[in-house]
Amino acid sequence: DILVDGKLCDCDVVVDCQVGDPVPLEVKLTNWSKHSVGPFALTVTPYQDYQNGVHNYELQDAITFVGSNTFYIDSVKPTKDSVYFGALLFLYTGDFYLNIKFHEDNCSRELPLSWFCLPSVHIRAMEPVA
Repeated sequence: DILVDGKLCDCDVVVDCQVGDPVPLEVKLTNWSKHSVGPFALTVTPYQDYQNGVHNYELQDAITFVGSNTFYIDSVKPTKDSVYFGALLFLYTGDFYLNIKFHEDNCSRELPLSWFCLPSVHIRAMEPVA
């Protein structure tokens, strides 16, 4: 599950936030396999989708992370959850998306397939209301 500003994200949800306010990000992974999974890293990369097949990942002037955009996970035990917290800070208005990728340290360990089907996260950063 992915929550942005406390709202569960799925493919139809757009999360509205205000420019200049930290936006909490929570990624909850549940290991439904019979084996522990890990170690691995989880990286969150924001981008803009121009709706013509072009994605802009050069957003260092528009978005910053409070903390790191990479979470290092030792292991997730069978039938257990592991939750990771971070925050985003949007510096400009616009529609943004989050790309979440996993990086395994050992190729012989398989991550659960459901983790590769995380929902698309769409965030709309708007001007603060006066």
